[in-house]
This record gives sequence, structure tokens and C-alpha cells, in this order.
Amino acid sequence: MNSLSRAAIASLALAAMSIAQAQTAPDNTKQNQVDATNKVASADMQKNDKTDLALTQQIRKSVMADKSLSTYAHNVKIVAVNGNVTLNGVVHTQQEKDAIEAKAQTALGHGGSIVNNLKITP
Repeated sequence: MNSLSRAAIASLALAAMSIAQAQTAPDNTKQNQVDATNKVASADMQKNDKTDLALTQQIRKSVMADKSLSTYAHNVKIVAVNGNVTLNGVVHTQQEKDAIEAKAQTALGHGGSIVNNLKITP
């Protein structure tokens, strides 16, 4: 096999690896399983209180509208119970953690509280 053929095969192998990595969806399941705090406030704790549902929806819309946030940040858990918001999940940076908390605070206004249990990926 000549050096040109070897280079072509190596290039194809590298391209195939790149495609496989690009098709792998972001997955923070492993981090969520290790992080016990992610089980504290889950979606099943959220009741059908219209005020809490509206608050959660407003925060979620704000988070999803921010295209500067990572996929991990877009998928954080947001739970509102009696006007109190709990944020759980994994984000990439301190800036994402702070941005999500700020969005929750804006939606919450001056009432209620926020528990920010967001973790930054190691």
C-alpha cells in the first residue's frame, strides 16, 4: 500500500470518527445519577397550581430563548412550589448558572425564594 492510500484511509477514518462524535447527543445522565441533589426537587413535586405553572413556564421560556446557553443549561430542572423555585441540573460554566438564576429571579420578582442547586460539569 503506498503512502497516498494510507493517508486516504487515515483521513476517512478520522472523518468517520468526527461524524460519530458530532451525532452523539449531549448527555448529562451520568452526572445527574451521581448528584444526589438533583433528586431533591423533581417535576412530580410541581402541582397544578396555576401560579406555579405560570412561573415555571416563564422561567423555562426565558432559558430556552437564550441561545448563548448550552444544551445542558437548556435542560435544567425548574420546579416551582408555592412560589418558591428550585433549580437542579448540570451546566457548563458559572456564567450559565448565574444567568439561569437571574432569569428565575426576574420571573419571581420580589416574592418567594430560589434554591440554586445547579452544578458545573467537572
